[in-house]
Amino acid sequence: MRTGLDSGSDETPIEQLARVADWRREIAREEEVAVRRARLAGLSWAEIGTLLGTTKQAMHKKYRRVG
Repeated sequence: MRTGLDSGSDETPIEQLARVADWRREIAREEEVAVRRARLAGLSWAEIGTLLGTTKQAMHKKYRRVG
């Protein structure tokens, strides 16, 4: 797998940015699934926020529809 640290990359800046955008979408999907599973397992918004490096308020605002 190619990382953003590849200094000899043949990618253009546009290709690199598109790849980063794809990663961000994938991470967002993974995070939503993980939050849903955590809530179903009984974790609080505060616990989830702590694990993801943010506040319970931010987690609740972002994922309140998840559970």
